[in-house]
Amino acid sequence: MPNFTALREDFPTLAREVRPGVPLTYLDSTATAQKPRAVLEAMDAFYRRHNANIHRGIHTLAEEATAAYEGAREKIAAFINAPEAAQVIFTRNTTESINLVAYTWARANLKAGDLIVLTEMEHHSNLVPWQMLAAERGVELAFIPVTAEGLLDMAAYARLLEREPKLVAFTHMSNVLGTINPAGEMIAAARAAGAITLLDAAQSVPHLPVDVQALEVDFLAFSAHKMLGPTGIGALYGRRDLLEAMPPFLGGGDMIKRVDLDGFRANDLPHKFEAGTPAIAEAVGFGAAVDYLRAVGMEAILAHEQELTAYALERLAAVPGVRIIGPRAEKRGGVIAFVLEGVHPHDVAQILDGEGVAVRAGHHCAQPLHLCFNLPATTRASFYLYNTRDDVERLVKALAKVKEIFG
Repeated sequence: MPNFTALREDFPTLAREVRPGVPLTYLDSTATAQKPRAVLEAMDAFYRRHNANIHRGIHTLAEEATAAYEGAREKIAAFINAPEAAQVIFTRNTTESINLVAYTWARANLKAGDLIVLTEMEHHSNLVPWQMLAAERGVELAFIPVTAEGLLDMAAYARLLEREPKLVAFTHMSNVLGTINPAGEMIAAARAAGAITLLDAAQSVPHLPVDVQALEVDFLAFSAHKMLGPTGIGALYGRRDLLEAMPPFLGGGDMIKRVDLDGFRANDLPHKFEAGTPAIAEAVGFGAAVDYLRAVGMEAILAHEQELTAYALERLAAVPGVRIIGPRAEKRGGVIAFVLEGVHPHDVAQILDGEGVAVRAGHHCAQPLHLCFNLPATTRASFYLYNTRDDVERLVKALAKVKEIFG
């Protein structure tokens, strides 16, 4: 088992103080993860030694940059066990990955009256694109309910599948509840019903082993910045036959084989969906992040976070007035959303920040889910491989400060 306490030394930000004498306790990795030196150094080395545009140049720097960019794609494909690197499309983030599917596959294949099945726990990124499509095309949206425990109602899901949806799109792990949904079971059921599947894996790929071939998922979306990589880059995995049949998402350079005044011929995968100069240094950083995670081991990371989350749930449950939202420890990842009786979540977060504890407050881009629990907002603490029990104790101590201030 890796020494997770020692790993903290790899993350420069974790060593800082938010103000003199107040060390940082970072509990907001669900929003964005901190970056290890290996990622920062990989991006710095690219800009210092290899900076050039990719694919079209034949000089040394261009060839080095192309090799670094495509090498990162190979690493990311291996990380999720994609059959080939060409099935991994670089995007800006999970949101763009989902929108790519909505604007290409969905608009080419769905018509008025077709059914899309989503869940009540979706991030807005896996909700609004389908609402836009519904308004434009007249497709129907239906939602798998969330139970009081914070789990999906699988009996209701089975009933929805009887309506023969064309697409089932759902989150692998909730960014609010921490719920880890039974993706394999849900995908198999959707496939048996004749539906295409899209998995929002923004919160799962960084924290647990994900194998797209074992899942037999059609599309899978995730972001670098939630898995130790840079902001501004994400990935979409897609089944090759679906990607080849889909029209391009954006037009411009590099996504074409030939252009004349009468039209164009699209490039091969994956370049068909990557118009213009991409985020090259960010891709290099993405690849370095994958290297780091693989070296630590995803099974070990999952075990560490589950142990830490169970401990945090126990400690928070002992704080008077705290109500934890979501399932028990064995059903969730390292995310804990809670409310403190009599105190608005934003006030909780602000006072915690004064104690050096960084958490998130609000609806976390999941307003419909909060409405399910009759809550306008929650405070959210989230954990990653660099967090320890000491961080949990600082959170609990800071919550005592909140209670002291609010009486």
